[in-house]
Amino acid sequence: MRTIDWKEESNSVVLVDQTLLPKEYRIIECNTLSSLCEAIKSLRIRGAPALGAAGGFGIALAAFLSGARDFETMVRDLEVAGKTLKSTRPTAVNLGWGVDRVLRAVSDAFDVNGVRDIALQEARDIAEEDVATNKLIGEYGAKFLKDGDTILTHCNAGRLACVDWGTALGVVRSAIAEGKEIKVIACETRPLNQGSRITTWELMQDKIPVTLIADSMAGWAMHQGLVDSVLVGADRITQDVIFNKIGTYSHSILAKEHEIPFYVAAPISTFDFNGWEGSVKIEMRNPDELRFFGSEQLAPKDVEVYNPAFDVTPMENITAVITEKGVFYPPFLLDEVLV
Repeated sequence: MRTIDWKEESNSVVLVDQTLLPKEYRIIECNTLSSLCEAIKSLRIRGAPALGAAGGFGIALAAFLSGARDFETMVRDLEVAGKTLKSTRPTAVNLGWGVDRVLRAVSDAFDVNGVRDIALQEARDIAEEDVATNKLIGEYGAKFLKDGDTILTHCNAGRLACVDWGTALGVVRSAIAEGKEIKVIACETRPLNQGSRITTWELMQDKIPVTLIADSMAGWAMHQGLVDSVLVGADRITQDVIFNKIGTYSHSILAKEHEIPFYVAAPISTFDFNGWEGSVKIEMRNPDELRFFGSEQLAPKDVEVYNPAFDVTPMENITAVITEKGVFYPPFLLDEVLV
């Protein structure tokens, strides 16, 4: 099962419910736009590349749900659906990229059936291309990992953050496929523990050695000589910074202090060619994600909470950005990525 896919029999979106991991592995079915939006907002489906596929499949789902009988009305319905999908996760650029790509594709249709056919095919193309893209990222990135290396990663940039294979963890998988022995240190990743719940689970499924640490232990692990490089994914890359799960900025400072390479692995679709740090809205999460762990209260119910989902890492802290088009070394112009 891929992280996200289309179910032909019911014309619905099926995906792995990542909120249940590692306790339970369950495939859920989204047959309404609201159920898909809920899945995106609640992080049942998450990870920049997987969100790109979710955006594409979301427009296809909206096309099959629309009762429009003419082309113009159908397109208006899909544009409304696109705005709804984009509003669920404003920071990660891939979600909007997937929505917009399918919306552009359906403009070539002549009738409502054509819209549905084109929307679904384009969404499937996004999913297929994601797997191929991640394999290329893995090939380019594997050269930076030496036999016997231990890499530190943050959040989850593995196959569950993509349609398959993964970006940062895809680099690890590609290096292992080349015969190298690689170990991973996974940070727990506050506030929703994507590292402890998801990264460790999928690495253990693939029998890749992994050790879990708290986010605040990263500096000490580097000081102890336990980390050879840091390898993370990205949710949005602008000219000046890289947006990624909260805590990435701290790791970049620690890596720089300890003279440890800091690599970012991400597809070209994650690049925001018109944005900069100040132009991007940082998603704020529910304060209760820090006040509670599940049903267990961890803090006073009325304590003030600051809970951004992402932070920004300046380009000067990054050794290289690994993409499907090759490796880019900061400082570079985003226009160079398109060459």
